[in-house]
Amino acid sequence: MALSVGIVGLPNVGKSTLFNALLQSAKAAAANYPFCTIEPNVGTVEVPDKRLYEIARLEKSKKITPTFIEFVDIAGLVRNASKGEGLGNQFLAHIREVDAIAMVLRCFEDPNVVHVEGFVDPIRDAQIIDLELIAKDLETVKKRFEKVEKMARLGDKKAKEELEWLEFLNSSLESMEPLRRHVRKMPPEVLEYALRNLFLLTLKPLMYVANVSEKDLPEGNALSKKVFEYAKEEGAPAVLVCAKLEEEFIGLEKEEKEELLKSYGLEEPGLNKLIRSAYELLGLITFFTAGEKEARAWTVKRGTKAPQAAGKIHSDFERGFIAAEVINYEDYIRVGSMGKAKELGMVRLEGKEYEIKDGDIVYFRFNV
Repeated sequence: MALSVGIVGLPNVGKSTLFNALLQSAKAAAANYPFCTIEPNVGTVEVPDKRLYEIARLEKSKKITPTFIEFVDIAGLVRNASKGEGLGNQFLAHIREVDAIAMVLRCFEDPNVVHVEGFVDPIRDAQIIDLELIAKDLETVKKRFEKVEKMARLGDKKAKEELEWLEFLNSSLESMEPLRRHVRKMPPEVLEYALRNLFLLTLKPLMYVANVSEKDLPEGNALSKKVFEYAKEEGAPAVLVCAKLEEEFIGLEKEEKEELLKSYGLEEPGLNKLIRSAYELLGLITFFTAGEKEARAWTVKRGTKAPQAAGKIHSDFERGFIAAEVINYEDYIRVGSMGKAKELGMVRLEGKEYEIKDGDIVYFRFNV
């Protein structure tokens, strides 16, 4: 199953416009009224990686296959969603199903686009969303606490231990801060328990997306700067995008797109940064396989060992794994071809304990 990033925010902040641009289509409806998106839209998006195309060029590969990441456009949340306001629990249930959250915050003024809170303030919006997620997590923890407490009273030792963990989580949530801010001081066993059993919303990895208008490119504005400062305090990634401009790229030829980017002082679409940041947020890295037939990017979790990475290509590769011939992209690019790298002895032979690194170009040896 593909790992997914949920695009979350208040109504009318540009979520669906952003999603349209991500998919290079008009699949997600965008309109000037709350709850335009009801059922979540799901799309698979290519992870932009110049390295793959450079490898393909140097190896004269006939086919290029990138790697992908899944985005989910989730309905806009409003204040008191945890109590059933707006789409309430339906919205929160959709967030539970994604692996990470991209919180879109409106950093543009537009009298023609209403704001559900009356005026634009991205930090207040972020706090509204967090408070709703916290309220839902408190509800989850309290329900579990009631169940486990009965078992603990009957003398169940495991239940007593679980009760202590739940008390820690409940206390952290009652500080009205998301649990992701408490991870560093959270005992490892509590964190593992919460991740494995409770699927709490405020423990999900999160990034901030500051959505500005075209006139505020490429540097952003006072509102987006506040978002970046807020993200830095939390140790979370943040990216600057103009969803409206990104949507204008849909259907443009490469030359037209490059000319438009240049006119705004941009080197690449903001969505490229968003996609890469989301990819990294999920703890994902890319390795490559390359040859005359195909150059291909593969996705694995950071820390994946060589046999399991081989299994991404085919289960036989993992089952019959012997060794991996490896060179990292930075070393490869200095010599310009796999053939030359092998001649110079730059291709290493790695065994079963080797952890695949981002940018590794790999040939797996196997025998079934």
